[in-house]
Amino acid sequence: MEENEQLDMMNLLLNEKRVPEITRENRPKMFSRKEANKARRFHMSFDNYEATPLYSLDHLAKTLGVKKIFIKDESSRFDLNAFKVLGGTYAITRLICEKMGKDVSEVNFKYIREHAAEEVGNAPFVTATDGNHGRGIAWAVHELGQKAIVYLPMNSAKRRVEAIRETGAEAIVTDLNYDGTVLLAIEKAKEVGGYMVQDTAWEGYTEVPTWIMQGYTTMGMEVIDQLALQGYDAPTHVFLQAGVGGMAAAILGLFVNIYKNKYPKAIIVEPNAANCIYNSAEVNDGEAHPIDGDLQTIMVGLACGVPSPIAWPIIRDFSTMFVSCNDAVAARGVRILANPARRDPKVVSGESGAAGIGAFSLLMGDEFKEVKEALGLNEDSVVLFFNTEGDTDPVNYGEIIWNGKYRIPNQ
Repeated sequence: MEENEQLDMMNLLLNEKRVPEITRENRPKMFSRKEANKARRFHMSFDNYEATPLYSLDHLAKTLGVKKIFIKDESSRFDLNAFKVLGGTYAITRLICEKMGKDVSEVNFKYIREHAAEEVGNAPFVTATDGNHGRGIAWAVHELGQKAIVYLPMNSAKRRVEAIRETGAEAIVTDLNYDGTVLLAIEKAKEVGGYMVQDTAWEGYTEVPTWIMQGYTTMGMEVIDQLALQGYDAPTHVFLQAGVGGMAAAILGLFVNIYKNKYPKAIIVEPNAANCIYNSAEVNDGEAHPIDGDLQTIMVGLACGVPSPIAWPIIRDFSTMFVSCNDAVAARGVRILANPARRDPKVVSGESGAAGIGAFSLLMGDEFKEVKEALGLNEDSVVLFFNTEGDTDPVNYGEIIWNGKYRIPNQ
């Protein structure tokens, strides 16, 4: 790492806008238990559905000074190496159900597969992606026998592009950053008369991204059951990585509904180069504030400059702290999970999926004593993480693990 890259390893900001008490009125109803159960029942209708594992990293917990560390490993989700397919499949199904005049609770994936062509014809499904979302959409559309067009930002990893094309989808790499690629995809969808299936929202486009976020709650409902089976009512803390904020808001919104005033303290983690959530909190006027720039980070799943207007109010109201971090923090997380303490299970995590564990491992150091006290992170804490992707860019993963790329500099 070059000398000028050693600055701003991790910036921390406690949330001054956090709602002090959860009430029936301020709970995010779109992520209620009822809505989450609809999504989970639908995903369970897939032939290859299986709940992804929740690993307990007991030796790492002892090393870092907490009671328990749990990590939900989405790298095995439908053999697609990432969680995003949960949102894409659910949104496409809700879209088709709406055209059929049916509630999603009345159908399963087989039924949708049999009726997709007669409802949408030859119109393609169009999306923009950093890789994982697009692959999930492409896979779902392929399973339905339909066509997908996927736009990717400049410098997209070759393997991520190939993975999308392997489903039969058209993958187009642009010379734009992520936010610019979204705008291009919107225009192209209009030109070809396609269905835009995007995981962020904008004025006049909120229904599909809401369905996508509701699809993500399947992994949250699995976690709730898996924790209960291990004798835990709820985690005390949850680290949630954020791009536009969709996954973070969906899981946080679900936990607020399920756990109410006992919901875990949520720490939101972003890359320094694409910290639109952190920036919005720092401005501190309650509004979402985008950031500009090329958004270049190894955490490509989080390389977004515009907060989702659906996600931001939930994150603003219910999270506890915001973290903006250097790429080296995510790389540290990748190495920690790949090289487990003693007999802890090994977890293969991509850079975005490991951001939370990397940040947490640094937070538990002596230099952050006051922050730990403010968050109540101690020997009684039960801390939850979501590994949202595996090694979706195997070349960079190998550089991090084998060659120590993106090292944290010695102090």
